[in-house]
Amino acid sequence: MPRYHTLGNIPHKRHTVFKQKNGKIHHEQLFGTIGFDGMASLLYHLQPPTIVKSIGKSVDLNPEIAYEKDMQMRSLEGFKVKPTDDYLESRVPVLVNSDCHIVLASPKKSLTAYFYKNADADEVIFIHEGSGTLRTQLGNIKFGYGDYLVVPSGMIYQISFDTEANRLFIVESFRPIYTPKRYRNHFGQLMEHAPFSERDFRPPSVLETHDEEGDFLVKIKKEGILYDYTYQHHPFNVAGWDGYNFPYAFSIHDFEPITGRVHLPPPIHQTFETDAFVICSFVPRLYDYHPEAIPAPYNHSNIDSDEVLYYVDGDFMSRNNIEKGQITLHPGGIPHGPHPGTYEGSIGKKETGELAVMVDTFKPLKMTKQALDLEFEDYYKSWLH
Repeated sequence: MPRYHTLGNIPHKRHTVFKQKNGKIHHEQLFGTIGFDGMASLLYHLQPPTIVKSIGKSVDLNPEIAYEKDMQMRSLEGFKVKPTDDYLESRVPVLVNSDCHIVLASPKKSLTAYFYKNADADEVIFIHEGSGTLRTQLGNIKFGYGDYLVVPSGMIYQISFDTEANRLFIVESFRPIYTPKRYRNHFGQLMEHAPFSERDFRPPSVLETHDEEGDFLVKIKKEGILYDYTYQHHPFNVAGWDGYNFPYAFSIHDFEPITGRVHLPPPIHQTFETDAFVICSFVPRLYDYHPEAIPAPYNHSNIDSDEVLYYVDGDFMSRNNIEKGQITLHPGGIPHGPHPGTYEGSIGKKETGELAVMVDTFKPLKMTKQALDLEFEDYYKSWLH
């Protein structure tokens, strides 16, 4: 999200002496991406962010693949993922490739016993059920049902939930996450025809600054391995920062649908993009208004991409027997389309209340062994009359 933001206290000039009230100097940290070429923020810590007291155990989190080569249409029952106390232990990868991991989670308790840093990937955390506060080095963001939380790679964070009933759909992206470039002008500003504006995106608004010394456990994921690092100072010891690289929230309910006289293709729903996949939002909208329009999507072939749909709420008019939290995977190379009867049944309909998140990847997705327990058997036969 190319947008400048700042919180807390910062000096007039970068890389100059910036003293604390006690006379000590703040410690700068450049928090950037793509070397020194991507988006970055400049952080001012009370103490150096580098003082490690110990390095503990490591755990391999790399998912086990169920099928190395597979071209079967599949569907998963996402709400069968069992609620788990620990935030990281609750995360179940279900569909993965070298560009992204699609993960389901149902954490019952807040992440407060330790801090977490994903040094591999940007995280897009979609809140299907639950509410609370995302707490990060760069400030806090309140969240609720329908929010996307975009957490940049390398950001240390915790999550406080309001209840034990939480359902998350997470995309871990090994490529930086942006808003679609076709909606931005050459200055980076979102244009008038974009389905959202800058005011819809919620950056951190409250900065926690902790001046504490002790044993602070930060679990860091790198190359799929989770490492235990114990730091001497509280990770949230940032007194101020500014820049372009920070977490933010965007509500799917703030996505303004694009409609037309006849059925428009999925790119009109695009919300985020990388150079390897896109994320789209299907929201309540008016149907096509040509007098003979067929609102249901036409059959189409995913020759170059896999299509994943995560069903959030409402009646999805092109599918039969869809439940909340269900996932469908339609692999590249074969056509797919509306279920029997839904194509004809959509004629004359005026609007839809569907809510869903779609992920289209350019590389094939592989189903994990953990996903096998969630699968609807014989989904590929669901087009039979």
